[in-house]
Amino acid sequence: MLRLAHRWTGGIVGLLLAVIGLSGALMVWEHTWLCLPRSNERLVTDSKTLGASVEAALTEEPGLKRITFASEEIGLHEAIYSNGSGAYFAQDGVLVDRWTSIWDRPELWLFELHQHLLLGQNGKYITGLLGLVLFAFSASGIGLWWQTRKTFELRLWPARMTRSGIIRQHRDLGIVAAPLLMLSGITGTLILFPVAYEILSSPWAGPEIGNSTPPKGLPLTGSKTDWQKAIANARSAFPGAVLRRITFPEPGAAITVRLKQPFEWTPNGRSLVWLDPSNGALLASKEPPSNGSAVIAEALYPIHSGKIGGTVWKLFLTFGGLGLAMLGTLGCWSFWFRNAHN
Repeated sequence: MLRLAHRWTGGIVGLLLAVIGLSGALMVWEHTWLCLPRSNERLVTDSKTLGASVEAALTEEPGLKRITFASEEIGLHEAIYSNGSGAYFAQDGVLVDRWTSIWDRPELWLFELHQHLLLGQNGKYITGLLGLVLFAFSASGIGLWWQTRKTFELRLWPARMTRSGIIRQHRDLGIVAAPLLMLSGITGTLILFPVAYEILSSPWAGPEIGNSTPPKGLPLTGSKTDWQKAIANARSAFPGAVLRRITFPEPGAAITVRLKQPFEWTPNGRSLVWLDPSNGALLASKEPPSNGSAVIAEALYPIHSGKIGGTVWKLFLTFGGLGLAMLGTLGCWSFWFRNAHN
């Protein structure tokens, strides 16, 4: 029954898992193939330069939703606008590239493919379910492999393109990749469905520190924000933190700023600051939770995406992604065309 369920489920969703695995392997190395001018420049973090970049993004197009600042991996600021367009800016505020939809930039549609299968927000329910399927696949595969463990012989490619050759390669490659695939599957699902993790970890959750919601109902004065001053105010809440993202508010709401402190793993940080949009004054801040379950929650995305662990962990994730692409593709092919070859 286990073998039957494993085979039939793989035949139905194998190609979808292959797409997710291949796209994930490519995204791990996004910083190496982005190929945009000035993307390798040294990181600049002073308030004056960052403030000028925000001004440049606001001037380029009305309706700026957020700006994500340059990092050690990619030395460009990314601006996203309310009409779906976006732009990359160098750290001195010079426009580097402009796009009107995700189809203009490979890293954008690749991310949508990996996370939503190009189906919009509804696609996350499919990919989240596929993460659980991948976990179950890997666990059941370990059980099935154990019965034939004495014939183990690792091959990256089948010795023969026959059904028996593909099954043997699938089985032996799968047992090597299984720990990575189980980890990727469960972390991916919990990233897409954070409520599920909150429910599972609720018995160990501790109290949050600072305000949990931004102030609302702020007066609108119509004055222009001094972004150099606003950024300096945000930094004063968490000295030593790196500014990572500014999200621009709807009328009457506060500006949200995300910072990353040295102890945080999340690339864009979980330290939050809210600023008054009329004058950039500091309104409230929120320290990232430090209890056990919150630390695990913060680690999910960095582990899944290779943002920690350096080149070694990126290579492991690449092996897992490419292995999943091969297992899904060849497994699906051998299932549907099992009578084509002996």
